[in-house]
Amino acid sequence: MVIKMMNKDEKFYQYMGKFFGSRLIEKQTNDRIYDDDSKEWYIYIEDEKVMAFVSINRNIIKNVYTTKEKYLEEILQEIRKENEITYSIVTNYYTEVYEKCGFKVNKNQDYKNFVTIYTEKEVALL
Repeated sequence: MVIKMMNKDEKFYQYMGKFFGSRLIEKQTNDRIYDDDSKEWYIYIEDEKVMAFVSINRNIIKNVYTTKEKYLEEILQEIRKENEITYSIVTNYYTEVYEKCGFKVNKNQDYKNFVTIYTEKEVALL
């Protein structure tokens, strides 16, 4: 189940607290996770445990983590339904999942561990 939260929500730190400052997550994603006030979090919960999450700030994806690709796919599909994502620099660890979920991926950059992803509005043909 995907839920949306902000860091002021009641159970936010109960779910997400262990991910902030986690060296294991940082090693996997090459990214640090911060609980900024302006981020909206899409969190995949199973049996009261966080299996995946994506944070967004003003239509820019900031953080991405998952234990299984299927969880991230569900979150990214939900995000695409609700948001038009502008150029977001994210970990390249999940590049195949971004592409599978319909995000445009720019790999031709000088980032060693990151890629830029975004969505494009579909233009209706008359």
